[in-house]
Amino acid sequence: MEKRLRVAERLARCIDDPRCPDQVVHSLADMIGFRMKMIAAGYEDGNDANRLRRDPVFKTAQDALPSGRDLASQSTLCRLENLPGVRELVAMGRAMVDLYCASFRQVPKRIVLDIDDTFDAVHGGQQLRLFNAHHDKYGFQPIVVFDGAGRFVSAILRPAKRPSGAEIRPHLRRLVRAIQINWPNIRILLRGDSHYCNPQVIDWCRANDVDFIFGLAPTTTLRKHVADLEASTTARFEASAKTGKVRRFKKFVDGARGAAGPAALRRHNGRRADPAASRNLSCTASDPQAEPAGPRLPFTGRRYVQAGSTVKNFAKTIPPDRRASAATSRIRRGGQ
Repeated sequence: MEKRLRVAERLARCIDDPRCPDQVVHSLADMIGFRMKMIAAGYEDGNDANRLRRDPVFKTAQDALPSGRDLASQSTLCRLENLPGVRELVAMGRAMVDLYCASFRQVPKRIVLDIDDTFDAVHGGQQLRLFNAHHDKYGFQPIVVFDGAGRFVSAILRPAKRPSGAEIRPHLRRLVRAIQINWPNIRILLRGDSHYCNPQVIDWCRANDVDFIFGLAPTTTLRKHVADLEASTTARFEASAKTGKVRRFKKFVDGARGAAGPAALRRHNGRRADPAASRNLSCTASDPQAEPAGPRLPFTGRRYVQAGSTVKNFAKTIPPDRRASAATSRIRRGGQ
């Protein structure tokens, strides 16, 4: 797969190599490829390179002879991981978006981008780690973006705290701009939970003609809109065989004073068959100006609820001590 996609070469072209060319033993592409294969094989710790650099399997995977020169050491990889600056990291993120766009045989008319952040506990003194009171642990909280079909688009390694609108907006600006460079006429629908429903993000989406559906945390005001529907849904569930969920939907318009203007809110109500489980109440916000477009937004609240767990399901498939390495394009663990 690496020979076909050449991810290491794409990322290496984004970094300026300050070393003297006639004294270079391991190229940037070789070191990035070796580090990627280490992580893919389950060796996320940079210290493992001192042993794996002599492994004949890794040498063969790097197109080197098993009896040939050893691969890069831990100290060399550590210098590589601390080499890129902000500009290089932005360029590397853009290269990953270009790789995503190149994976399509035909240019799509529209795409769905699911954005979410997920907690990743750490067990050492890694850079950017932060204590998260909700999880009661130190860790990262990377922002990860997938498309509606589950393809990886981009990721940002960041401290374990809720992202603010001032942090989300520049990330979305760079992401959408990189996609539109490849596909100028693409329609984009952005989906996210309540972390991303804030005035800065909504204003930016409207100003840049990006459709959006964001989750909203339930409030007393929002509950008033669906009080009758909630009661009737509960009664309908109690009268049923209780073998499955009962879902009902209501659409209404609501806007808070001083916020980014009114938004069309879809309320999704249901009750689980398990009596011990609580009612599943969720709310999504979308731009009412985009609603009449018909085929432009063929996405229902049900599809949003199903797709909203893409990032969480992705994180669950990775062992806890490997998630940050697998979920982010920049590795900051070498030598620590």
